Amino acid sequence: MPYASVVLDIPTRALDAAFDYAVPPELAAEAVVGATVLVTFANRAAVGYVVAVGDEPPADVAPEKIRALEQVLAPSAFDATAARVAAWMAREYACPPAEAIRPFLAPGQKVRVTRASAEDPWELQTERAGAVDDRWAQLTPAANDFTPARTASRQRAVLDALRVGPQRVAELAATIPGAAAAVTALAKRGVVAVTRRRRVRGTEDTTLSSAAAPRPERLTEGQLAALAAIEGARRAARGDVVLVDGVTGSGKTEVYLAAIERALADGRGALVLVPEISLTAQTVGRFRSRFGDEVAVLHSRLSTGERFDQWDLVRQGLARVVVGARSALFAPLADVGLIIIDEEHELSYKQDKSPRYHAREVAAELARERGAALVLGSATPSLESLARCRDGAFRGAAWTRVEMRERASGARLPEVVVADMAEQFRGGGRSVFSAPLADALLEVARRREKAVLLLNRRGFASFLMCRDCGCVPECPHCSCALTYHERGHRLVCHSCGRSWPVRAFPDPSTSCPNCGSRYLAAYGVGTQRVEDELRMLLPEGVEVIRMDADSTRAKGAHQELLERFDAAECAVLVGTQMIAKGLDFPEVTLVGVINADTVLKLPDFRAAERTYDLLEQVAGRAGRGERSGRVIVQTYWASHPAIRAVAAHDRAVFLDAELAERAEAHYPPFGRLANVTVWGRSEKDVRATCDELAAALRERVGGEAGWEVLGPAECLRARVKDRFRRHVMAKAPVGADLGGVVGACVGSLARRMGINIAVDIDAYDLM
Repeated sequence: MPYASVVLDIPTRALDAAFDYAVPPELAAEAVVGATVLVTFANRAAVGYVVAVGDEPPADVAPEKIRALEQVLAPSAFDATAARVAAWMAREYACPPAEAIRPFLAPGQKVRVTRASAEDPWELQTERAGAVDDRWAQLTPAANDFTPARTASRQRAVLDALRVGPQRVAELAATIPGAAAAVTALAKRGVVAVTRRRRVRGTEDTTLSSAAAPRPERLTEGQLAALAAIEGARRAARGDVVLVDGVTGSGKTEVYLAAIERALADGRGALVLVPEISLTAQTVGRFRSRFGDEVAVLHSRLSTGERFDQWDLVRQGLARVVVGARSALFAPLADVGLIIIDEEHELSYKQDKSPRYHAREVAAELARERGAALVLGSATPSLESLARCRDGAFRGAAWTRVEMRERASGARLPEVVVADMAEQFRGGGRSVFSAPLADALLEVARRREKAVLLLNRRGFASFLMCRDCGCVPECPHCSCALTYHERGHRLVCHSCGRSWPVRAFPDPSTSCPNCGSRYLAAYGVGTQRVEDELRMLLPEGVEVIRMDADSTRAKGAHQELLERFDAAECAVLVGTQMIAKGLDFPEVTLVGVINADTVLKLPDFRAAERTYDLLEQVAGRAGRGERSGRVIVQTYWASHPAIRAVAAHDRAVFLDAELAERAEAHYPPFGRLANVTVWGRSEKDVRATCDELAAALRERVGGEAGWEVLGPAECLRARVKDRFRRHVMAKAPVGADLGGVVGACVGSLARRMGINIAVDIDAYDLM
């Protein structure tokens, strides 16, 4: 009798291993690796996932004592290789095995099961996911000799419609009332044949007019070198990594396309990750123009049904190129030959919910297991990737860096001008726009060109402040200031999402909640305010388009706004960081950064790196066509190395200073960092749990070289949604088993009701 190792989906850290169950003969064909099954555990029904199947019973349990699988709830969603990667994720990121498996499951699949009665089988609940079969109607040869009755007007209308060609019954019914009944009657007479065809939801055209991917006449030397390195890594088939370090506009996408062509020619597939959903439309357009229907798209803005259809196309082998955001990495593409992560430095590749994985690290493990090559592309590679390329190897794989220092079009890098806002203020400037930026915007309008303005803060203003006492209204549920949104006159908490009308906060008389003064003023700048001031500055005929989290909430809003910008003769695109990378509009000649200091002054050791990456990326949106580009960066800290490096197009100016600071403090890439956050309604219990965790960590690592435990301390956002928050951080050497140590210490803590713990290994969010 075969036996299955099953990971139980029960929310507890205590279940950190698979359990063995016997496979009844009637379930043997379905109970394969990747199947979702129903089992009995601790005398109750539980959902689990098969991660291994074998013929030998476990050595430490008598075969007659092993329970049998009750039922197979869902077919296989992943294979044995994916199961090994999930097990690695559970160890590496200190999460329960079931949480590491969930990303590999079919979209829409839930843990819960239900049944109509005690006699009926259990059914897995889903979020309207599953294949959809449409009814299609077409004429048979018998239609040539068939004449409907004189009163059968609907049948005549249906026959006339079908003479043009087969149609969906639903579409016929939408235009011909009663068409469904007429089709049924005609089918009984043998005049119409009704068949069922699989409908793939969400396959409407998502291609922007500028997103075609024509083949270049020739590749640059940098592109050829990158292709050669990728081909060598792919042939080695051991998970080697190639870092394509290319300036913006150097043609990295063409390198990806050519490398995928070679992988497909060898019968293998490719996974392509992009950091932002806003980039998906352009990327998909380019890839589909080259690979047609072999491209599947996976990202969170698709409905559950649409994601399932795309996922299922991959599982069936009908799509061999998968393009999408972070979660596309877990698509059921069995024979992966190439994994590509574009803009690999982006923070969006780090998952902020359990399992808190980094897509780059999981991709490296997946490439090693699949015998594939991993390609990382960026104009501003992460310091971790640069360090691994400098060392030449990491975790048994070779890391190679290839530079692409010239733009594929031959265009020059844009001129970067730094506008010192302190000098502007001393000179009497009070506008959101410095004099150089205002003049440049008017010049863009005069020449009928396009511009992009970046401000990494949505809303009209950062906060309201009382001019009498200095009080800033804060969210009563979170420890953060409320952001003022002029559209609708509301104060919004960007932590918990609650909002209040200004006239009703804190009382009906628009007054200071501290002293009662009526003199509340808006401070700071948000995208709404920039949009309003642009409309006042620019002449009529210049379209102003705002793109931020507020304006892109609706499904398809990203694509709609980018299409408007692409189609406009003269336009200015105002947005947050979602516009800073990957977008390719040759007509853009000006890029403006309203406030370069937004991220720079955060209490985060990565603040300078994030600022440099963002500025260098957004600067690359300018001058990608025939006309030269110009970038104007507004800042109050013009002397900072990150600002100077962008102005000089010289990364070394930033790297030298940054790496020296990181090395002194043993921060990544010179060490690893874990952040364990504890939160709950009881501040006393939160403090007690944090204290116990810090003590357990210090006892575990002792005086081991390279280890350091920091805290416990209050989080920067000490209260969110009425929950108190504290955290403990641990530093470790680069090769240390950080997840194993932290996970064991967290698992040893006493359980307190209402207390939640989040373990973040290789943490990026420290707030």
